[in-house]
This record gives sequence, structure tokens and C-alpha cells, in this order.
Amino acid sequence: MLALVMVTPALAGEDPYIAVVGNDINANAFYLSPKHVQFLHDQTIAAIPVTGEVFTANSAIIQPEICDTTGIAAGPQNGPPFTFRGNFNGRITAGNAGWYEWVVRLPKKPSGEINLCIQCGLLKPNAFTFLGFESVLDCAAETGERIGDGLCVREEVNPGENPLVTAALPKVFARALPGPYAPVAFTPFTLTAFRNPGTYEPFESGGILANGAAGQVLDGLDDASRILLKSCMDKCIVVKLPVTGQVNALGQIEYDLEAGDLINVRMNIPRPNTVDVYCHQESLKLMGVGEASF
Repeated sequence: MLALVMVTPALAGEDPYIAVVGNDINANAFYLSPKHVQFLHDQTIAAIPVTGEVFTANSAIIQPEICDTTGIAAGPQNGPPFTFRGNFNGRITAGNAGWYEWVVRLPKKPSGEINLCIQCGLLKPNAFTFLGFESVLDCAAETGERIGDGLCVREEVNPGENPLVTAALPKVFARALPGPYAPVAFTPFTLTAFRNPGTYEPFESGGILANGAAGQVLDGLDDASRILLKSCMDKCIVVKLPVTGQVNALGQIEYDLEAGDLINVRMNIPRPNTVDVYCHQESLKLMGVGEASF
């Protein structure tokens, strides 16, 4: 029995987590399945501060949640007052540039890759004005889609023509910042995404990360940092688990992440944007597996 006890490894436990802006346990259940709700954690129990977690945008956060098909717009031209489930959104309309930015704390030390899951409402131009909360049932969109003439018309393409306007696709920037339990106050570094599907081998000889067919640093500048979103559905970017001493494609040094460290994600909407975009404070979710707090 003594020998058996000596060779049995200690199990700290690893479990899924889902993190949003604010104390995760208070996340709006409209955006989560009952399965996901199980993996929300009360940050205060594990002494993970909520301070520093914010959502900002270059537009006023006054728009309704267009993904709620049961909502009511009581004002003229489907204007306020609104009654709906979910959060108020910021809107960036077709033909305009803008941005959304989230800062979220990791609720536990990640032990695997981190999913940056983005879910926003997307409509063909001016759809909500005419159709209100029914618009997502008739005029749902995806970023970069080609818009035809008339209300809620998608332009068809011929063989050999890209159905997407790639210049209209948003670009994603993501970085890690140290929290209160980081062993060292490391310099913030940009995160690297795996291309999915792909080989998941983003390293050059010598172990240096490189942009290419398997990976891409999320600098928000390179065209390869673009993302295609579909209305009201999650799109997840799989981020490589940072490792202390690893050099990324920008020459920055990564560090192991701890509970309480911050993940900063910014999504830049370019001026050629073809659709109306609605995002809110919980449009970004961090999802992964991490070490149990107790």
C-alpha cells in the first residue's frame, strides 16, 4: 500500500472555463447553452479581480440585440424603446470603418490552447430599420458578403469569382498582459493562432514561430489576420498556448499565463465593410481548459 501511494501522481484537476467581460458567473444566459453555463466561474471565490475587464467600441452601445427574434421595437422605424433578451450593442454600418475591443481576465491558469470565440449580429444594410427584430430571419448576413440591389439581396457570383469581398473582412488583434499572479511583470505580447484546419506545426527550424500555412500572429494588420463571421453564430480562433521563452513571428517573447492574466482582443472593421455589424460586451468569449482553483 505504501508503494502504491508513493507512485500515485497528485491530481490538481483540470476543467473547462468560459470567460467574458465582468465576473464570468454573471454572464448573460441568452448567449450560452445550459452545457456552457456549467463552466462559468465566480471569479471572486478564486480572488480573480474583475477590474480591468472592459468592452469599448467606436460607436455608442445603444443598439438592440438583433439576434433575439422575439424582441419588440415600439418606436417609429423600429426604433426605441426596445424590449429584448441579451445586451445592448454597438453598431458599425455598411461602408464604414470601426472597431470593437474586449479585455477579459483568465479565470484559471490555462493548460491547453485558448479559443477566442466571437459572436456578433450581422444584417444586410438597413435591414433593422425596415424589419426590426424579424430582420435576422430574412436578412442575416456574413462579413464580406457581396450585396446586391434592393433590400436584403445577396449578389451571386460566377465560377472563378470569389463570393467574398476580402477587403471587407474584419482583422483581429490579440495579446496577453500580466495579471496580479504573473511571476514576472512581462511585456505584453501578441498571441499566435493556429490555422484550422491545418498541420498545427507553426514552427521554423530553431523553434521560432512563423506566419504561414499553419499559424498566424494576431497583429490585426496582416491580411492573414482577417476573420469571417456569420450572424449570431460563434466563430472561434484557436490560440496557441503561450510558453515562457518562446519567440513569436514578431520577435516578441511569450510567457506562461496564469489565472488573472488579461487577454486583450480588438476587432477592426474596415471601411469596405458590406454589412451592418452589431457586437456587445459578451461577443467575445474565452474558452478552454485550465487548472482547477482548488
